[in-house]
This record gives sequence, C-alpha cells and structure tokens, in this order.
Amino acid sequence: MKVLVIRFSSIGDIVLTTPVMRCLKQQRPDITVHYLTKKSFRGLIDTNPYVDKVHLLNDENWEAMIAELQAEKFDLIVDLHKNLRTLRVKRALRKVKSVSFSKLNFEKWLLTSFLKINKMPPVHIVDRLVDTVRHLGVVNDGKGLDYFIPEKDEVNAADLPMSHQAGYIGVVIGAALATKKMPVEKLKALCASIQKPIVLMGGPEDRPEGEEIASIDRVKIYNACGKFNLNESACLVRNAKLIVTHDTGLMHIAAAFKKPVISIWGNTVPAFGMTPYFGNAAVPSAIFEVEGLGCRPCSKIGYKKCPKGHFKCMNNQNVTAIATAAEKGLHL
Repeated sequence: MKVLVIRFSSIGDIVLTTPVMRCLKQQRPDITVHYLTKKSFRGLIDTNPYVDKVHLLNDENWEAMIAELQAEKFDLIVDLHKNLRTLRVKRALRKVKSVSFSKLNFEKWLLTSFLKINKMPPVHIVDRLVDTVRHLGVVNDGKGLDYFIPEKDEVNAADLPMSHQAGYIGVVIGAALATKKMPVEKLKALCASIQKPIVLMGGPEDRPEGEEIASIDRVKIYNACGKFNLNESACLVRNAKLIVTHDTGLMHIAAAFKKPVISIWGNTVPAFGMTPYFGNAAVPSAIFEVEGLGCRPCSKIGYKKCPKGHFKCMNNQNVTAIATAAEKGLHL
C-alpha cells in the first residue's frame, strides 16, 4: 500500500505530523510512505527514516508535479493540511481515496471571535493527526515527536563560547508573527534575570534584537540567531539544559528531543491543542500566559501588531516567575 501524506508548512506543524509517519511505518510494514511539502521545508523530511520518498510542491509547474504524483499510483492520500492547494491535489488525483485532518476552524473561530466560546476538544493536535489514519489500524504509540539531524549539521561544543560549553539555557526570541513573541525590552529583562549561560535562538531576522539582548552581558549571553541553519539550531536545542520559547517551531523541536520547556503564550492559547508534546514521557514543562484578558485569543495564528494596541498578553508576562522557573530548571 502506497500512502501520500501532505503537509506544506510550517516548521512546527510539520514536526507535529512526525508521529503519523512513524506509526504508519512501524505498525503497518506493508505501507510505503511518501510526503508532499514545500521545498523550503524539505530538510525536515529528508532525514526522516519513516518517509520513503519526498515530493515538493511546485506552483510554478503544477502540471509536472501532478504528473509526478500520478505516476506513483497512490492508494491513499492523508491530507494533514487541508487547504485549497491540497484540495487541488486531491482533485487532480481524483481516483485516489483520501482522508483529511479536521482543523476545527469553526471551533477556533468561536474561541478567537468576540464570543470567546471554548468548544475546542481537550485533545492534543498530535492525537487528532494520528486519528486520521486510525481506519488503517494505526494508533498513537505515545513516543512523542521525531526530529532527525543529519551528521553534517551536528554542532560541536567547540562551536560555542567556552563559557557555554558546560551547559546553557536556550532562549528562543523569535516567532512567526509579532503578537506571538515578547517585546525586546521584556526579553532583555528576562535574560538579565537568568543567572546562567544563555544561548539566544532564532533566524537571521532575529539577529538585530539578539544583539540588543546580548549587549546586556556578552559573557553570559551568546547570540546564535542567524548563525546556524535550522538543523544546526535544532542541535543547539537538543544540547540545551532547558528551552524558554514562544509558541514556535523550535518549541516543538525541543519537545521532540524531550527537553524541559518553558513556553510563553501571547495572542495564541494552549487550548488550541498545540502545547509541547512529549507523548507518554514525563518531561518537566511550564506554560506562562496572561489569563483573564477579554481580547485573548485574538487569532489562531497571530498579527504583525496587537489589534488593541496595548499588547497586554505579552507586556504583562511575569518575567520574574519565568526566570525563576528557568533558574531552578523547573524544579528538576
């Protein structure tokens, strides 16, 4: 049986699909798993031993992509993205049976609208993703998420300053949208309060803010933002003692490595079912959010700036409590 799994983006969402491939391959050895994603996210799938072949979304030459997929003669499409593009793919492969992941968009609308009615099921998104293939006799194995770092992207301790080679706390300062991350002044206050070596993590776009934060104490704080590719950053996450992060892809990568995680939530909420997922493993973690705000959650994804202007969901975060939790290693 040949199965095509579809998830185009993004980093965290793709990592959250990894239990589906693992459970398919381990529980149904007769199944060959193919994965369709965007070219920019190929590195997340290429090294996954539970994926037999990767296909890339090609909007510029749609016909060629569809011809490639048709030639594979799939028996089943597992749509874990469910948008207009995946609908086009399924229509083009109309003879192939398909199953789709329920995104619960109506329930999310109820929660993010002015109504603020929470009808989200108390079930993690990973469990809902795996349920998509339950009809194949596949169940969640409870092993959590997967992330595989190729040997060429391994980061050695010598690649970090001497002050950080014995251990560090990773602080992820970036996020896809501004309303999912704390303002730089709050991040500076947080890092100033943590009296342990810190590695700042993020992309090239986060490097200027990283420099501003690191200027507090360049011995204690190392700005790794933009210096490492995604797999190398994942290696930094794996080697950290603990990760402090916003609702980001690196949060899910940290969970894949069973790292203690302190997650900080702004306009999004844990009720969406996308908290750090450890499966059956007992990994210490803590969630920090500003409760009691009538405007929160304002979006299931985020905005470039706070719609209300006050940004209380991040400006009112208890930096002292977050730093204390990090200092104590979540009371490990």
